[in-house]
Amino acid sequence: MKVLVTCPPMLGMLDVFVPRFRESGIEVVAAEVSQQLSEEELLKCVPEVEGWIIGDDPATRAVFEAGQRGHLRAAVKWGVGVDNVDFDAARDLGIPVANTPGMFGAEVADVALGYLIGLSRELFAIDRAVRGGDWAKPRGRSLAGKRVALVGFGDIGRALARRLLALEMQVAAYDPVFEAPSGYSMPVGLEAVEVASWPQGIEQADFLVFTCALTSANRHMLDAALLDRSKPGLCVVNVSRGPLIDEPALAEALELGRVRAAALDVFEEEPLACASPLRELGARVVFGSHNASNTEEAVLRASYRAIDLLCGFLGVGPEARASAGERSGDRR
Repeated sequence: MKVLVTCPPMLGMLDVFVPRFRESGIEVVAAEVSQQLSEEELLKCVPEVEGWIIGDDPATRAVFEAGQRGHLRAAVKWGVGVDNVDFDAARDLGIPVANTPGMFGAEVADVALGYLIGLSRELFAIDRAVRGGDWAKPRGRSLAGKRVALVGFGDIGRALARRLLALEMQVAAYDPVFEAPSGYSMPVGLEAVEVASWPQGIEQADFLVFTCALTSANRHMLDAALLDRSKPGLCVVNVSRGPLIDEPALAEALELGRVRAAALDVFEEEPLACASPLRELGARVVFGSHNASNTEEAVLRASYRAIDLLCGFLGVGPEARASAGERSGDRR
């Protein structure tokens, strides 16, 4: 029995996981991938395996149909985000698919906070200047009392809210699936955050941070019209999914100075295109590589969970005693 792995963080530690696969009589097929395989590549390799641990690859209906015509029996999406997986197609074809939520909320929150601090004190710009021979001393902004619009209030969003509250920042949480009544608040530890309906009150935000899932309804939720409404000097952080932001509109707002700076761990096209207008903005934009969840501890948690789920679906290993139908509830 063969299992294809296309998730880069898991592939980076694959030697650690091979023994777990072998215990269940599974041969691992390791993809050569930097971010995701193309649909064309998947159409060739997915039919050759019984199981698939999916990264950010386009798990489309065509790919699942090709898999069904071949040997594919089950798949697991590594991580939380499932916008790249056609669950309806998998269900229609009788291929069970789950994901692994709740595995790295703290890790992604840490990176978001690092970006936010770096932008507020211009740490990334100082680094570039000193490396270039300058001794820059830009005037930063204190965090205490500043307002953060936090878009997404799941595992990652709540972890980040706790960190922001500890810095004495004001937090307004938005969730695309939640319509909040006026004045509503939600407890986070010993404190509470304001919960609002998007984009209510966005004009008051000093920082805008995205930690939400991507859906068909919230693509380009940050667009030119909303950027025109935003507070001058806004800083934008995205550790979620690139298509939440209209990148040309953000680039224009940065160029005009309406947005002070942005830190983007994710992009509409990954890896970031060489022709992206964001590349022309210098230190005003900080780039990541869709890597916020990638710590040794988080990769271990998510990967072992993915392996156990997939073995359960395939009827091998200790997870086979559990019901695959019950585990399909891990998707959210």
